[in-house]
Amino acid sequence: MSERTLIVCYSNTGTSRRVADLLSSKFKWPCGQVSEARSRTGAAGMLRCVMDSLFKRHPAIRYEGPDPRGFETVVLIAPIWLAELAAPMRSFVRDHARGLKYVAVISVMGGQGATNAFAEIDRILGRPPILSTSFTARAVDDGSYSSALEVFGSAVRDSAKSEETVRPTTLSPSAV
Repeated sequence: MSERTLIVCYSNTGTSRRVADLLSSKFKWPCGQVSEARSRTGAAGMLRCVMDSLFKRHPAIRYEGPDPRGFETVVLIAPIWLAELAAPMRSFVRDHARGLKYVAVISVMGGQGATNAFAEIDRILGRPPILSTSFTARAVDDGSYSSALEVFGSAVRDSAKSEETVRPTTLSPSAV
């Protein structure tokens, strides 16, 4: 029997990681980490972020954590770069698509792009996330997102208990 929920996070600056850590601590879900061999610090790293977003590239990644195939639901947490899904998470979703049964998504952004990320995950998987939401980096920094994150986590937990297999993303909490 597979476990219920795993969190998989990519975080270049640590903001998405804070969201993952809070969700993991509130719901006692394990958390895996997507990382890259090449640093994204400095001007060269920023340029790679821009190019990866513009050209929808798939950088080489490493994943450290439990095998996602052993979980009913995987919550993906990643930043938005230039109104697109962060490239390392794009690589993770592509590389693990066959083993992801149900996916929920949290995007962390400056101001826009979450719907593009949700649509991209839908295209890669061939089905939409069961739930999705987004938070601004400002809301994460000031902590005002925490109650909405708890609502989202409860919805993910409750969806795993349900017999229903497909749930629309319109049930997702709205962006903070």
